[in-house]
Amino acid sequence: MGGDLADSRILIVDDAVTNLRLAKSALVGAADVFTVTSAERMFELLDKAMPHLILLDINLPGMDGIQALKALKSKPNTADVPVIFLTGRTDTGSEVEGLRLGAVDYIAKPFEPELLRARVEIHLTLRSQRLRLESQSRELERFNMNLQELVAEEAEKITRLQGAIFSTVVDLVESRDDTTGGHVSRTMKWLKHLLEGMEKLGIYRDELRSWDSDIVLQSSMLHDVGKISISDSILKKPGSLTPAEFEAMKLHTTFGAAVLDKISATLPGKDAQFMGHARILALSHHEKWDGSGYPFGLAGEAIPLQGRLMAVCDVYDALISKRPYKEPFTHEKAVEIILQGAGTHFDPALAEVFGMVCKGFWAP
Repeated sequence: MGGDLADSRILIVDDAVTNLRLAKSALVGAADVFTVTSAERMFELLDKAMPHLILLDINLPGMDGIQALKALKSKPNTADVPVIFLTGRTDTGSEVEGLRLGAVDYIAKPFEPELLRARVEIHLTLRSQRLRLESQSRELERFNMNLQELVAEEAEKITRLQGAIFSTVVDLVESRDDTTGGHVSRTMKWLKHLLEGMEKLGIYRDELRSWDSDIVLQSSMLHDVGKISISDSILKKPGSLTPAEFEAMKLHTTFGAAVLDKISATLPGKDAQFMGHARILALSHHEKWDGSGYPFGLAGEAIPLQGRLMAVCDVYDALISKRPYKEPFTHEKAVEIILQGAGTHFDPALAEVFGMVCKGFWAP
């Protein structure tokens, strides 16, 4: 986190010199911190040095913060620069308008220096993750173009290549997080037990009948593919994550979906079905029944059934596994925790199925 700040150029725009001094002192350690007192001066400076993040006062003389934000977002060279509003206004209208126009956050004045620094660090981390995603997406796009050419030449060889790539990606995901060796194969086993139990009990019968269960099971192996984007300092941290680190960790869901989107665009038939299930699993397996999950805070049956299923399997495996910050729970304790989470973390119907088939989850 600190590394992001140390490598960053930040521009602060506020007509109060006292606020400029306070904000600049809060960001000590940044590579460069520039301060200006008007939006007009900001645009003059942008022609000479492009910042990584802008702190922009809403209530400025001349061009105000809302007008300045519109201008920033209209220019290709500044449209992607994160903007955090500084506001002393008591109404929420300006903040809502700013967020609608593309501001990433706002901080009320008078601000606490520690809060300002923490918010800036979070958005610098998110910016770094976004840039990494864009870079990796470009690499993936180039890879897919090459893959299509090979498919056109030798379809049989490409089929074998896809299998090798799939296995490599799965191995890569597991090797990135050495606390969960075997996580992928175990969660696929748990998922198989749940699907079999649902079929016997007739739970979500119509939706299950529309699936090829073998394809769903195989696609579950990619539910954590987005972890390849998370830095080792976060992924392998021997302890609890800070709020900012947890925000960065959450990105593995959306990054995984983006990776799978790129791949699925080139695949027909059953392969497209496979990647479709994999994308849903990657994106939704951390959503919670009560809406408190991520990345979208979906609730109830708005969460895809694949995600609700994987949530049970993923949590069970996390509970019975040894982690840097905890010893493994017993199977009995893990079962108790999941059943207690029915209606909050987990779909109550799936928790009921789990309770009936959980003996098959336990592998001494």
